[in-house]
Amino acid sequence: MRTKPVQHGSTLGRIRDYFEHFAAATPARFAILIFAALVLVFTLLFSLPISTTSGKVPPFVDALFTAVSVICVTGLSTVDMASYWSPFGHVVILVGVQIGGIGVLTLASILGLVISRKLGLRQRLLAAGDSNPLRMHKGSIAEGQAVRLGEVGSLLVTVALSVLVIEFAIAALLFPRLLISGIPPLEAAWEAFYYSAMAFTNTGFQPTSNGLVPFATDYWFLSVLMLGVFLGAVGFPVIYVLMRNIRRPKKWSLHVKLTLTTTILLFILGGLAFFVLELGNTKTFASMDFGQQVFQPFFLSMMTRSGGFNTIDIAELNGSSLLVADMLMFIGGGSASTAGGIKVTTLAILFLAAFAEARGREGMEAFDRRIPGDVLRLGVSVVLWGATTVATSSILLLQISGASLDFVLFEVISAFATSGLSTGLTASVSDAGVYVLAATMFLGRVGTVTLAAALAASTSRQLFKRAEERPIVG
Repeated sequence: MRTKPVQHGSTLGRIRDYFEHFAAATPARFAILIFAALVLVFTLLFSLPISTTSGKVPPFVDALFTAVSVICVTGLSTVDMASYWSPFGHVVILVGVQIGGIGVLTLASILGLVISRKLGLRQRLLAAGDSNPLRMHKGSIAEGQAVRLGEVGSLLVTVALSVLVIEFAIAALLFPRLLISGIPPLEAAWEAFYYSAMAFTNTGFQPTSNGLVPFATDYWFLSVLMLGVFLGAVGFPVIYVLMRNIRRPKKWSLHVKLTLTTTILLFILGGLAFFVLELGNTKTFASMDFGQQVFQPFFLSMMTRSGGFNTIDIAELNGSSLLVADMLMFIGGGSASTAGGIKVTTLAILFLAAFAEARGREGMEAFDRRIPGDVLRLGVSVVLWGATTVATSSILLLQISGASLDFVLFEVISAFATSGLSTGLTASVSDAGVYVLAATMFLGRVGTVTLAAALAASTSRQLFKRAEERPIVG
């Protein structure tokens, strides 16, 4: 017997019923609505005089751009974040990146779990969709995934605990180094946690105007930041599996294996590429000692994945290095992570499909597992939507700014992939260009699959097949 949903008589109850029905029926559109609402709320918070050090109301374009950058955990800014915003403003920034980094739907599910002490089917479906784009795209499906529907409750607890444990652990590793540099204990504790949160959420904002200058050659400080960025970029489903089976790799899911393998491979290849391409550039790495010449390219490789921290002037990189950085940023990090981009698993799927085609095989296989064809179709859709967004934004920004293509493309991809690295164009472009970059950040964070699912009014099943004909490809 099917029971009807409880109808509340009050206006507030009817509004709650409507939003609950809307969230369950169209989770993709619900995600976009929540992100847009959060951007509006944080724009209002940043527009308060108490949010700025000057005590004046900031220009709307700066408040809006900062709100989008914070909620989308991007790290780009139109102002000097450290000196422009007051202590209250920095607290708002810290709260915002935590919300954006964890994911609105996941955070909502955690709060619901804490309040009700149980997770209903509706909340499980929403959280499963947030951790797996395939669920968002096609609803609840039965094939093995990185996180199954029945495990979502455990995943949410893992998300909450991992955020607290990892951020406090990273802060604890940074704190002594800040004390040694002469920073007072309370200020050092604040900066340590600030750096930790910005590393784990892959945002890249910094608490001081001079940024990483005092630690630009500090192996310990930079290595800890890289660790925080890596943990945030691999994704919560991967952390969940590793926490349960860290010593039993055979029990790792295909998603975990693909994410870790591709992430580590890109990190190594990116570091080697920057090392070779910047060998003769005295404005970046060539003027450093040999140890730094080896270390700094790998630090940059990790940061381009979505970290956002930098120890050199990005604008001084060679054009070839900028292109490599563009590719790394566009790929981004792991699915259901704080990183942006098209995700490393998407790249892995495309390469597996190319290898299968080269070998004359019909299906894709990896780590003794067969990958269904709908995953490839989804991967292609993600890449096409991402490339379309980047191309459109680049054309608009080229017309608005008149800057060179390499700088414009770098800035747009950094916004789309929520990387946060900048050549300086974001801070100097006109208001129209700022709005373009803000829209690009929003589209990149909401996700190409989520946006595509939201635009699709309905999914229909075709009960017949048309005659087959093969067009010429290639």
